[in-house]
Amino acid sequence: MIQFCTEEIAFSLPNKNKHKAWLKAVATEEQKSIGEISYIFCSDDYLLEINKTYLNHDTLTDIVTFDNSEDSKKLEGDIFISYDRIQENGKKLGTENSELQRVMVHGLLHLAGYKDKKKEDKELMTAKEDYYLALYFKEQ
Repeated sequence: MIQFCTEEIAFSLPNKNKHKAWLKAVATEEQKSIGEISYIFCSDDYLLEINKTYLNHDTLTDIVTFDNSEDSKKLEGDIFISYDRIQENGKKLGTENSELQRVMVHGLLHLAGYKDKKKEDKELMTAKEDYYLALYFKEQ
């Protein structure tokens, strides 16, 4: 089950069913199933507090993913996304139309086991994001 929630912002994800179907398709292609995943869209301040409290990082970020999976084949977790960061990064990078989906799939890929700290890991993560973004936008 995938659910979409908000904390401290007024935001409603458009096309919720399309997003759910797409994220399930991503999981299936990664040979995983979806357990319980919550996407929590929030403010910069809200996510900064999470980043400080749980990760000891005193920096703004666009996403924090908490993996709650107990079965390696089932994706479960909480994915916090700063809508403020998404909007700002989208403008800065010229990706306003896809930044939200990129960050959403980024969180799902983290749950699937992908990392992004090392250069080669980040390159693979970005390639996966690009591939799955193409699938999302092909459906339009």
